[in-house]
Amino acid sequence: MPALIHFSDPAPAAVEDHPAPERAIGTPPRRLTAERYCAEEGALSMGDWACEPGAWHIAFHPGRHEFFQVISGRLRIVDSAGQAREFGPGDAGIIPAGFAGTFEVLERVTKRYVMLDRPGL
Repeated sequence: MPALIHFSDPAPAAVEDHPAPERAIGTPPRRLTAERYCAEEGALSMGDWACEPGAWHIAFHPGRHEFFQVISGRLRIVDSAGQAREFGPGDAGIIPAGFAGTFEVLERVTKRYVMLDRPGL
């Protein structure tokens, strides 16, 4: 039987990455992802994510959905039509499949996420 996961338990070691240079707006910021749960051969991922200030273009394919809740810091997501939404501590949001726009970290941010990623859909 799989173990129950409690987010107050110590997080696994975080993996560092940066947005691809061709997607970055300015210097690509440092991002840290601590995946706490992975299922369905990687199609479902849940964990903690942190990022330094910076911005980059995002484009979700038709099978990728993300739910997130900001723990600390501030971010802004702008869709391709220029509509912007800001999120701060306690705020939650969904980036739907097929979304395209800009992801901006205004203040170092930490968020919890649930990502459903099925590229063939």
